[in-house]
Amino acid sequence: MRCVNADWLIVGAGFTGCTLAERIATQLNRKVVLVDRRPRVGGNAYDEYDDNGVLVHRFGPHIFHTNSTKVFDYLSTFTEWRAYEHRVQVAIGGRKVPAPFNLNSLHSLFPAPEAAEMEGLLAGTYGEGAKVPILKMREHPHPRVRKLAEFIYENVFYGYTLKQWGLAPEDLDPSVTGRVPVHISRDDRYFQDRFQTMPAAGYSALFQRMLRHPNIEIVLNCDHRAAHGIRFRRMIYTGPIDEFFDYVHGELPYRSIRFDFLTAQEEWHQGCGTVNYPNDYEYTRITEQKYLSGQSLPKSTLVVEYPEAHVRGRNEPYYPVPREENRNRYERYLRELRALNGSVVMAGRLADYKYYNMDQAVARAMKVFEEEVAG
Repeated sequence: MRCVNADWLIVGAGFTGCTLAERIATQLNRKVVLVDRRPRVGGNAYDEYDDNGVLVHRFGPHIFHTNSTKVFDYLSTFTEWRAYEHRVQVAIGGRKVPAPFNLNSLHSLFPAPEAAEMEGLLAGTYGEGAKVPILKMREHPHPRVRKLAEFIYENVFYGYTLKQWGLAPEDLDPSVTGRVPVHISRDDRYFQDRFQTMPAAGYSALFQRMLRHPNIEIVLNCDHRAAHGIRFRRMIYTGPIDEFFDYVHGELPYRSIRFDFLTAQEEWHQGCGTVNYPNDYEYTRITEQKYLSGQSLPKSTLVVEYPEAHVRGRNEPYYPVPREENRNRYERYLRELRALNGSVVMAGRLADYKYYNMDQAVARAMKVFEEEVAG
C-alpha cells in the first residue's frame, strides 16, 4: 500500500463510519481515510441489483424509519426518498395475521364475540393506542389478559426469539422483547415513526454521495491492522470492541444470519413486505424485496433468513446479545478504551455492543462527531 497521511482513520464503512467520515471531511476540512475489510461501502445496508433487476439488500431488509427530524434532514442531503410503510404478517396455525400483534390480529384469530370482548378488556386495561411489552402483559393480574398474553407469547414471541437469539425471551434484556410490543390499535404498520421512507435510488447510492468529497479516501478489502501505509493522528473504530483488544477479556457473543435469495416466477409472491415464521421451519422470516424497492417487474426476489450463532472467521457478527453477563464483559473492554486517552474513538452497533436501528446509528455518529471529534 502506498503511504497515505490523514488526520483520521475510520475503520468500518457502515452508517456510523460513513456519517463520521462525511462530517469530518465537510465540517472540519480534515483528511479522512475510510477502510473496510469487505469489498464495498455501506456495511450491512449495502444493496445492489440482482439478475432479475430487483434491488436487493444483501444483508437482510433495511427499512428506514425515524422520528428524528435532524437525522432525516441530514440524510436527505444525500438522497431523494420514496414513501414506504412496511407491513409484516406472522404465520400462526395456518393463518397469516398482522404483526406486531394488534387488534386486527386478535379479530383474525378468535371468534367475533370473544375478540370483541377481549378488545374492550385490553382497551380498558391499557388504553387505546397503547404498546405493551409481552412480558409485562404476561404478568397482568387479570386472568383473561394473562391467557391472551400466553397465547401471543407462545405463538408469536417464543419460537421466533428462540430461533433469532438462541434464547427464550425472558433470558434476554427486556429491550429485545420491548422492541416489538403488542399494539392496542388497528394500525397494521410495522413502524409508527413520523418518517417512513426508502432511499429512492437505494442505500449504496446514498453512501456514494455521502463519501463524494476530496478529503475522503476509501480503502476496501483492507484490515486496518494490515494498513501499514496509512499514517493518522486519531482513529474511529466501528468494529467489534472485543476484536480490537484481541479478546483480552474473552469473546463477546453475537448472533449472525445466513441469507438465501430465491427467485419467484411471478410478479408478487406474498401479500406484504415480510412474513414471519416463529413456529415453523428453520428460518425466521421471508422478505419480498420489491415491496421495499417499489419496482414493477415480472419476477420477484425473496430473501430467507436463517439465524445462527456467530463463529469468528466463519460468518459476520450482526447482533450483540443483550444480557447482563455480556454487559459486564463489555464494561471491562470500555476500561481498556478509556486507557487510550481519546486516541481511539469507538461508535456503532459492534463497538458499542448495542443494537441500533439505522437512524439510531446515524444519530449516535452525529453525537460522537459533535462531542468527541469536533468538540
